[in-house]
Amino acid sequence: MDDYRTHDAVGLASLVRKGEVTPAELLDAARRRRDEVNPRINAVVADLDPPVSVDAPDAPFAGVPFLLKDLAQDLAGHPTSDGSRSLATTPRRETATVVRRWLDAGLVIFGRTNTPEFGAKGITEPALYGPARNPWDTARTPGGSSGGAAAAVAAGIVPCAAASDGGGSIRIPASACGLFGLKPSRGLVPAGPLISEALGGTATNGVISRSVRDTAAMLDVLVGPSPDSGYLPAVPDTPYADELGQDPGRLRIALCTASSINPDPHPEAIAAARATAELLTELGHDVIELDRAPFDDAALAKDFLTTWFAYAAYQVELAKEITGADDSQFEADTLVMAALGRATKPVDLIRATENRHLHTRRLVAFHETHDLLLTPTTATPPPLIGGLDLPARLQSAQAALVKIRGAGLLRFTPVIDRLIREQLGWVPYTQLANITGRPAMSVPLHWTADGVPIGSQFVGRLGSEGLLLRLAAQLEQARPWADRRPAD
Repeated sequence: MDDYRTHDAVGLASLVRKGEVTPAELLDAARRRRDEVNPRINAVVADLDPPVSVDAPDAPFAGVPFLLKDLAQDLAGHPTSDGSRSLATTPRRETATVVRRWLDAGLVIFGRTNTPEFGAKGITEPALYGPARNPWDTARTPGGSSGGAAAAVAAGIVPCAAASDGGGSIRIPASACGLFGLKPSRGLVPAGPLISEALGGTATNGVISRSVRDTAAMLDVLVGPSPDSGYLPAVPDTPYADELGQDPGRLRIALCTASSINPDPHPEAIAAARATAELLTELGHDVIELDRAPFDDAALAKDFLTTWFAYAAYQVELAKEITGADDSQFEADTLVMAALGRATKPVDLIRATENRHLHTRRLVAFHETHDLLLTPTTATPPPLIGGLDLPARLQSAQAALVKIRGAGLLRFTPVIDRLIREQLGWVPYTQLANITGRPAMSVPLHWTADGVPIGSQFVGRLGSEGLLLRLAAQLEQARPWADRRPAD
């Protein structure tokens, strides 16, 4: 088992190609590790037995065990719950494009990982499966919405797992679990076949991994259009895996820890970003610190939540159409968000959508003089399980308003302030990359005095995945993190 956990996915695939291990042996190791640790962390919530794979012995990841996120990563004939009781037993009709690409890459899919209902939170505590727990401290969340994926990788069940990111859902759990996570540029990874662009293009698929080379090689597997893509992405001529080891050059990087959403970030979050800045300086890069964000993060948060609420309403109605579910099959917070979405005026939704371009232009102006923006990935260490639950009296009041269709009145309850202060308050830095469609990554370079990770986020120009990967590999070499593991 220790030998299995020593290797990343690229390394395991190499062992299979050399005949030093069989896919069956790797799958057995992954399942034994799952059985050993999953009762403590609740990362894997569905078992695929027999596993799903294709005969592709020459594929880049042939024989490597892999886990799908239980959100929109569909396998034909198998349920994808999206973290919701409403969809838990409904088989999906088609296999998602990204899942097909993972299968064609030779991966052996043997389960699904925990996610919040419809991926709508930065924590992973669905009523359907119960909370996923952080292997570094099981009293804390592993983040979300790819929390189960990150917990599974951090605990050594798999070296790399499927993830997705609509507001930070790759980077937040990567930060919380001491892992590497990169959100690709908008449109680089296809979303089909049933949807064109998740969350109107703000969400995308990817992975959470222990090594930079795994993420680079997985990106090579995923990128490029499918026949039903809405447009043709600019795929680079050089494979992303070949970027590793290349000199990123001397970069001009701006450090910003300021946030109007959370004006008082935790000292450990600030320490994480500043320690990263010091390392960057040691490596020869130019780092300057900004006293305020180079964009209007409060306005961006409002626009983000406006579209998010509308999408929540759509998801609830779609689930009801598919399964005939009623409101009892959805979580209270989901119903509140959906009610707020239904109460949103069309003109306000269009304004929030069009405002994305304003935020993008501000970021473009910033990138005219800076290569990258550096922030903490999260503003606090991972919250305790249940720490973001609404007090019972407010839950009752909001449930009553939802029941009587008093959605407009919800705006006069503490729900909006709470969603911004608590749900976004600990993760105020990540939505920028989703709204603007820019690539961003979380790099694990800092652990608190209590041994809990907090990552550092880098946001780049559109299409700068290669640069981000070159820098990440440089940081990984300077301060290796792959051997840092939570205690069993």
